[in-house]
Amino acid sequence: MDPGNDTRISGFLLLGLSDEPALQALLFGLFLFMYLITVFGNLFTILAVSSDYHLHTPMYFFLCNLSFVDICFTSTTIPKMLLNIQTQSKAITYAGCISQIYFFLLFVGMDDFLLTVMAYDRYVAICHPLHYTVIMNTRLCGLLVLVSWILSVLYSLLQSLMVLSLPFCDNLEIPHFFCELSQILQLACSDSFINDIVIYFLSGLLGGGPLVGILYSYSKIVSSIHGISSAQGKYKAFSTCASHLSIVSLFYCTGLGVYLSSAATQSSHSGAAASVMYTVVTPMLNPFIYSLRNKDIKQALKRFFVMSTEGQ
Repeated sequence: MDPGNDTRISGFLLLGLSDEPALQALLFGLFLFMYLITVFGNLFTILAVSSDYHLHTPMYFFLCNLSFVDICFTSTTIPKMLLNIQTQSKAITYAGCISQIYFFLLFVGMDDFLLTVMAYDRYVAICHPLHYTVIMNTRLCGLLVLVSWILSVLYSLLQSLMVLSLPFCDNLEIPHFFCELSQILQLACSDSFINDIVIYFLSGLLGGGPLVGILYSYSKIVSSIHGISSAQGKYKAFSTCASHLSIVSLFYCTGLGVYLSSAATQSSHSGAAASVMYTVVTPMLNPFIYSLRNKDIKQALKRFFVMSTEGQ
């Protein structure tokens, strides 16, 4: 038997963002605050859209799905981190770690696909406005979301099964606040070359494919807006894309920032800190971007709170 090789491990140790005891209370309060803002912010978006029939359109249908996915995405990692800080424990079970990897990849994939679907929706609305209701019918919208779920499930399932097949060594410390796939692969005793190839190929396919679709949609949108003669018409057309474009930029820029920071520094804790941007900050900001830049959402939220107050 190889020294330090144990395929029947019971769990891992999540080292978190900092080893300083004095910072634990601050981290707990900060991440609890951001988690609650994320959950309630996205929940209010879902309630506002669901309660207002004026917002029962494809764009807001996709937005509701994005808000739901963002709640689940954040809930995959933050509650466990908060529990570990509160109990002064760094442990996570093997099953819990694999589950984190599965659901994390699932909801990242869903975020990516939904942003692409929303770009296609804006493309149809601006480039083919007369045929919008015919093209973006209920059946197509449901099918696009269903296909997004299927592809995300298959992607996360494949990655999780490949991790399950790996043996692990005695060093089970993960320099992160959740079970991040690349960090787990570094703990494997066997050669993870195949896993690395699959990760880079599928990540490139999953991230690059949707990004190409988004860029293509916006290239057509820009061309269509450029052809509008009036300045008011151009502004109105662009304003319908502003919120989505902001979220797309935030999603891809934070993801790219995490990748570049991990490649540029040898500090694992620096990479973990950078990951906070796309795992916590981006889902937290998404509902604010839509609500602050969208009059329909603002009015729907006002009507929802008025109805809630009158009902009491």
